[in-house]
Amino acid sequence: MALIAEAAELVEHFQWVDGDSSHLLEDKTRKSIEEELADILIYLVRISDKLDVDLYEAVERKIAINEKKYPADLVRGSAKKYTEYIEKND
Repeated sequence: MALIAEAAELVEHFQWVDGDSSHLLEDKTRKSIEEELADILIYLVRISDKLDVDLYEAVERKIAINEKKYPADLVRGSAKKYTEYIEKND
């Protein structure tokens, strides 16, 4: 639950910001965002430690899964769900 709360605090910084300018941050905002990202990472590391999950290995596996689900030549520039690509290409 704390992880979700921290993620929500991060999102608040971008809620009303235009996507094209979301990377243009004032120093005060950047510092606050860095702190929220750190909080999120701390919770992720703590959860993975308690559950005996190797985060690096989990990320590597997930990237491999996503590469299969979302082939770059088919999905570049689109936000469609992978099932929409599978149905069209099977």
